[in-house]
Amino acid sequence: MSSTASNPNLKSNRTPTGVPRLDLLLKGGLYNGGLYVVQGAPGLGKTILANQCCYAAAKAGRPASFLSLMAESTGRLTSYLEDFTFVDSSLVGGLVEYGSAYQTLRDHGLSKLLELIKKNIIARKAKLLVLDGLDSVENLAGSPAEYREFIYSLQNFAGLLKCTTLLLTPARSVEERMPRPEQAISDGVIELTEHQIGPRAVREIQILKFRGSDFLKGRHEIEINENGLVVHPRTEVQFGATPPVRPVSFRTRLAFGVPAFDKMVSGGVQAGSMTTLIGAPGTGKTSLGLSFLLEGARRGEAGVYFGFYESAEELIEKAETIGIPVREFVDNGLIEIQWQQSVENIADSLAERLLERIRARNQKGVRVFIDGMTGFRKSLAYPERFGAFVSALTNELRNIGATTIYSEETDLFGSEVLLPDRAMASVVDNVFFLRYVELRSRLFRLISIMKMRSSAYDPHIREFRITSNGISVSNSFSSAEAILSGSAKMVNAVIAEKEKVKAKKKKLAGRQK
Repeated sequence: MSSTASNPNLKSNRTPTGVPRLDLLLKGGLYNGGLYVVQGAPGLGKTILANQCCYAAAKAGRPASFLSLMAESTGRLTSYLEDFTFVDSSLVGGLVEYGSAYQTLRDHGLSKLLELIKKNIIARKAKLLVLDGLDSVENLAGSPAEYREFIYSLQNFAGLLKCTTLLLTPARSVEERMPRPEQAISDGVIELTEHQIGPRAVREIQILKFRGSDFLKGRHEIEINENGLVVHPRTEVQFGATPPVRPVSFRTRLAFGVPAFDKMVSGGVQAGSMTTLIGAPGTGKTSLGLSFLLEGARRGEAGVYFGFYESAEELIEKAETIGIPVREFVDNGLIEIQWQQSVENIADSLAERLLERIRARNQKGVRVFIDGMTGFRKSLAYPERFGAFVSALTNELRNIGATTIYSEETDLFGSEVLLPDRAMASVVDNVFFLRYVELRSRLFRLISIMKMRSSAYDPHIREFRITSNGISVSNSFSSAEAILSGSAKMVNAVIAEKEKVKAKKKKLAGRQK
């Protein structure tokens, strides 16, 4: 983010923030010479954000000054920053300068502080100024009028010299209904907050005000990692307004490499479509999804596996044992395996990672298998977002030319055969259902097509086998018919019968007592 040329989100009259995806929220970075308030409770990342801005400016050849208005020494401040990747110690003392103005403020008041700031900007030809601890200025001001005059004077002087200014201040209490002077005078207000949702602490950023430009509204999750403060714009806001396009021919068919099944689906799923594989654990969803990627790789088509259950090596080894030899294509880069640990993830970060891996292929027609849409659902701090989130993600996957298959796990003992989330129904083109049936103490797998949009398909139920030689589907429905006509029962029906027997025995035992 060091230059306008390298970042399409930035405009010529804007200052890059250096904060990943913050310029996306601002639709172009901060205005040169603007005065901005960054507010939030201690520990949420205000100082980190400001330092990212300083180093981004310095790397672009724009001098940055960081002045602390707190009693804490600058050495103590910089020591906390050493482990962040954005820090370049060679710039400190040159294009990035740290200083303390606390003593000047305490001993001589606001007028001398303003004088010191002006001298600093002029002497260094600073293009970015950070004042950390604005509440100290307000606390030591002789009156509210003096505090307002200080903000006005600073804004006018810095703006005249095209020096962008960041004022860092603690969060204001909810009881303060009237805007603070710095909020009313400033060109923009960026707020960092933290909310407790169950056991989960969710950090968020919100642009409350931004003069001269539109911005992405609402709260967006943030995290602090080795790169500093990272913004994850809500997927539905980031891509929701993008009109859907079809960069690949919808008439092109992408096969699974399972001859009888490919025949059932008229040669394969349509390019650019979204398909869901629904079934209980162990019914073969992952195997069929990997077969889809393998068939593409054999044809020279790139594929991305995005899963939540098994590491890359575990997945490859299991695939090899059932006749799906993906290792060769993983090694040569045609198939990429992205595994997300089952920890507390941010759904928007996962979506960004998936889209980035597909775009990195720099080609249309990438095959994508998302193994477990539940991973996205569980990562949402606000579950009610799921419908809009998936709709926006699906739209963007289509726009970049991906053909996507994802798996959805159903309850092994459920009685209904439905999409696990009704929000998915409108965005999914194809629905394939995998299930177990039980016959003579043996489990059989069956597969059927529940829906294929704008396509003919075989509606019959077929037997679905997974062996050491790979996946096979019966060429006719006779084997499935034989299994079903032989009084085979859905697994959940068997469980239900057993529960009834238990209940009867319990009732009988009670009577005997």
